[in-house]
Amino acid sequence: MKEYVEMNRIAWDHESERGNIWTDGCTHEAVMDAKDGKVQIILTPFKNVPAAWLGNTADKKILCLACGGGQQGILLAASGAIVTVLDISIKQIEQEKKVAEREGLHLETLQGDMLDLSRFGDETFDMIYNPTSTCFIDDILSVYTQCNRILKKDGHLLTSVTNPVLYMFDEKKERKGKLSVKYTIPFSDTKSLSKKELEKRLRKYDTIEFSHTLDLLLGGICESGFSITGIYSDSSGCEILDSFVHDCYLAVRAKKCK
Repeated sequence: MKEYVEMNRIAWDHESERGNIWTDGCTHEAVMDAKDGKVQIILTPFKNVPAAWLGNTADKKILCLACGGGQQGILLAASGAIVTVLDISIKQIEQEKKVAEREGLHLETLQGDMLDLSRFGDETFDMIYNPTSTCFIDDILSVYTQCNRILKKDGHLLTSVTNPVLYMFDEKKERKGKLSVKYTIPFSDTKSLSKKELEKRLRKYDTIEFSHTLDLLLGGICESGFSITGIYSDSSGCEILDSFVHDCYLAVRAKKCK
C-alpha cells in the first residue's frame, strides 16, 4: 500500500467521526423508497443519478467502490442488488454495517485499497458504483483497467470525477469567499504543496488529493475498454466556486465494450 493511501485511510476515519456528508448514512425513509423501486442515490454531491442509469438492480451483483459510509451501498441493497462495499476507511465500513443492521439488510463489506482489486475474479460484477473518490489516488488509469476486468460483458461503471480546475485555487482564500489562482494543474498535494503545507495538512488529518487531467479522467475510461453512455455535471456547494465553475463534478456512466 502506498504511503499516501494510509494517510487517506486515517483521514477518512477522522472524516467519519466529524460527520462529513459522505459519512452520515442514509435515512430510513430513503431505504423504504428504494425498496419500493424509487432509488434516490448520488454519485456527485447533490444531483440524483437518473433511474435509467441504474436500470433494474434486482439480483444484480454490484461493487460499491470506495463507497463506505452507509449510503449508496445500503440503497442499492434495499433495491434488491447483491452488494459488495469496498472502502479504505475502517470507520466508513463500520458505518456501513451499522446502517445495514438498522435496516435489516445484508451486504458484504471489505476494507481495502481501490488501487488493488486483485481479490475479485474476472467478470464478477454487473455494475461498479464509484462516487467521487478518484481524486484520492494517483493512478486513475489502473483503477479503470481493473474495473473493466472485474465487470461482466456489457456491465456498467458509474463513477464521478472532480473537475481539475478546482485545484487551481488558494483554499484558504476560497474559504473567505475569494478565488485566487495559486497552483498549476495537474495538481498533487504530495508535489504541489511545500513541505510545510503538506505537514500541516497531515497534522489536521486532511486528505491527500490529486487533480488528474481531463484526458485521463474521461479519455482513460475509453482507453480502458469502456464506451461512455452518459454524463451530467453538478455543483460543489461552495458559492464562490459555483459562481465561476459551473461543472465542478462530472458523473459518468460507461459500458464495458471490450
